Order: sequence, then structure tokens, then C-alpha cells
Amino acid sequence: MRLALPRWSGTLAVKAAVFITVMCCALAALLGVLVHVSVTNQTVGEARDLALSRLREATVAYEAGEMLEWDAGVDPPDLPASLRTLALAGDRGTMVGEHRGRPAMWAAGPVDGNRALAVEVDYSQGARTIAGLDRAILWSSALALTTTLLVGAFAVTRVTKRLHTTARVARRISAGDLDARVDDPRTKDATRPQDEVAAVAAALDTMAGSLQGKLLSEQRFTADVAHELRTPLTGLHAAAELLPPGRPTELVRDRVAALRTLTEDLLEISRLDTGRETVEPATERLAAVAERVVRASGTDTEVVVVRDLAVETDRRRLERVLGNLVANAHRHGRGPVSVTVDGAVVTVRDHGDGFPEYLVSHGPQRFRTEGGARGHGLGLTIAVGQAEVLGARLSFSNAEDGGAVATLTLR
Repeated sequence: MRLALPRWSGTLAVKAAVFITVMCCALAALLGVLVHVSVTNQTVGEARDLALSRLREATVAYEAGEMLEWDAGVDPPDLPASLRTLALAGDRGTMVGEHRGRPAMWAAGPVDGNRALAVEVDYSQGARTIAGLDRAILWSSALALTTTLLVGAFAVTRVTKRLHTTARVARRISAGDLDARVDDPRTKDATRPQDEVAAVAAALDTMAGSLQGKLLSEQRFTADVAHELRTPLTGLHAAAELLPPGRPTELVRDRVAALRTLTEDLLEISRLDTGRETVEPATERLAAVAERVVRASGTDTEVVVVRDLAVETDRRRLERVLGNLVANAHRHGRGPVSVTVDGAVVTVRDHGDGFPEYLVSHGPQRFRTEGGARGHGLGLTIAVGQAEVLGARLSFSNAEDGGAVATLTLR
């Protein structure tokens, strides 16, 4: 079972801080051990050499029958047991131990066969030197670790701040704001070093500019085509009206009407794309608007009022949104179709196969339909555009028991 970590642990700043901390601790521990071992060996070596030197002098004095110095003795009680055993075995050795409660360096060797002659050298200064060195290593390591963390955090924060800015701009672009740019100053000055964050920012700005250019070209093309089609369609409609009655005439008039509707939809989309549409607000009861839309559609649609509410909105645009949703439910779904008013939320639901996955995830796309459905995908695109003009939010989902659900939330 994998351990679940908190979300903040995945950020670059935390990972960098953990990495810096671990590396600093490892480096401080390695250097501390090396210094400690080196100084300890030197201190112990000096004390050992001095103790062995005094042991030799004491041995000579003992064998000559002279009086021993105060720091030498035969079988002293404080002599470490292991060193006593070594001396009784006929060997000489040294060991750090205690003498009268203070650190001492002992040196011992055999005399008279089964006795041990020992010399002790005061080791208090050496022990204090090593202890002071260990404390200095700990304090200097802590200071170095703190300084490194602060400097590292400052450096990493500067990078992560630029990354957060780039990510924020990317989210704005994905939400439709193609005017958003990172504008990293490093990308504008060729003399400054270009790091990876600047390269990502420059690539994102280039991508946004390219997408914006393509979208503007598409919008201009849509508007130009729609405008160019209006004049011949007007003449074609007039000519269709002059045809003699009959089935062929009905088919021609039906196709001409469909083409005119498509052209008007394209013109409406081009106006919405410009972003210059204005709202004419008025106080409207949502239940009354929903009932008017259903009556105008001429469809068998149920209106359910859970809680009516008066809102400030543009009635024409609101009716356009609800009308398109009701028409789409009947054209691409199955009955029963219902319009539910619950406060500032209006829901249109059918009981068909539901919305395609791409539409639920990314919203409607013009000229895209799936599953052999008729139409050009413009009705829902217009509904979304008009909802944005109203300052409302239009979302799409599928009901658990089947059917498409379009939810309009007015502010």
C-alpha cells in the first residue's frame, strides 16, 4: 500500500528544500566525522606517545631499584582490567580510562613476571579539546545548514514564482484568454542568460500568439462567409417563393430556410466572437421566461418550477439560450424533456443517450457532432456565447440514469 503524502509535499520548493537539507546534513556529517577522527587520532597519539615514554622511564627506574614518580605504580587499583590482563601476558599497551574521576591515558607493561607496572598521564585537556571540537562541528553544521537553506529557498522561490506565473498564464489561455502573456523580461533581452523557465515562457507566449492568430483568422472567415451568403440567399429565397406549388418546391424552400438559419447562426457567432455584445437588462421572472420559450418552441416540454425568482437579465438573450437548449434536447435526445426552474438555476434535461464525452469535458465545438447526429454544433455554441454575455454559466453533464442535462446558472 502506497503512503499518501499531502499535496504540498509535491511542490518543487518542498522537494528542493528536502534535497538541500539531506545533502547538507550528509556533507556536514561526513566532514564532521573526518575532522573528529583526525583530531582524535592526533590527540590520542600524542598522549599515547607520552605515556609510553614515561612507562619506559618508570621501568628503568623500577629495575634499578629507584623510587617511582607519583604518576607510576605497580598494580594500581584504577588500572583498566583489559590493560592489566595485557601487561600480565607480557605485552605493553595503552588505554584511555579514568584516574580519580578524571580522564587519563594509561600505559602498562610487565614487571617481576606476574605484576603490572602502570603510568597514567592526565588526559583532561585532550578530552576537553575533542568535546569542544564536537560542539564546534555541531554548531557550525547547524549554521551552515540554516544559511544554505535560506539561500537555497530564496533561489528556488525565484524560480518557482516564475513557474507559477507561467502556469497561471497557461490556465488563462486554456480558459479562452488568448491575450494573456508571460512576458518574461529574460526573453526580451538577448544579452541576459536564458534559463529553462525563460524558454518555457517564450514557447508559451509563441503558442498563445499562434493560437490567437488562427482563431482570429477563423472568426474573420466565418463572418465574411456569413455576410457574403446573405445577398445570394435573399435572392434564392425570393426565387423559391415564385416556384409553383408542389413537393419539389417544398423541398427547395425547406433547404433554403435551413441555409438561411445556418447563415444567421454564423453571423450571430461572429458577433459573439468580437466580444462587443451589450446587454439590455430588465427584471424578469424565470418561470415566465421558461414558459414563453416552451410555448414558442411548439414542443412537448414540461416546465417544473421548484422556486421562482426575479432576476436582472436580458430577456432576448436568455430566451435564445433556453430556446437553443430545448431545441437541442428534442433534436438530439429523447422525451420526456423538462425545463426546471430552481431559483437562479434553470435545468434542461432529456432522456436520450446524453452528451458526447468531448462536449461534457470541453464544451460545445462549432461544426462538430458525433454519432451521426444532424446539425452543425452551432446551437449549443451560441447558447454558451449568449450565456457568457449575460454573465451566466452554462454547464453540460449526463444524468446517472441516462439523458443529457444542461444547467444555466444566472448571477
